Amino acid sequence: MFARALLIAGLLALPSLAVQAQDSGTSLTIRIENVSAKGGILRLGLYDRASYPDDNAKPAAFADVPAQAGETVVVLKNLTPGVYALEMFQDINANGKMDQSWIGLPLEPFGFSRDARPFLSKPGFDEVKFTLAPGENSQSVHLQHVLSLVARK
Repeated sequence: MFARALLIAGLLALPSLAVQAQDSGTSLTIRIENVSAKGGILRLGLYDRASYPDDNAKPAAFADVPAQAGETVVVLKNLTPGVYALEMFQDINANGKMDQSWIGLPLEPFGFSRDARPFLSKPGFDEVKFTLAPGENSQSVHLQHVLSLVARK
């Protein structure tokens, strides 16, 4: 009886798995440059307008990949076309969070789509948004450091 219940539950789950597994044909290749040689994990999220302002929101897609010094390439697949923003940081010590100084300045490299540069807070959605069209898409992001914020013109 228990085995039959498991089989029925498994069969009921199949249609939703099939829907999730369909390839939308929309992908995004992200080239992250200025990656520190200190290693760690590159953590990035793809956000829509509604979720971008909320630092605790679930991204539309995300990736956590080993940081490759110089340039790290990440490919997100099966995306829904639309308007999105990227935000990322290099978690050098792999502690799962962006380390900050006692006054809130980032201590680890970070970046946003369109290479937006923050001033006292992360840039607004309109500064970082881009359109994800059906098919293959690409974005390049240069990681920044807190010193680059101080040296900006």
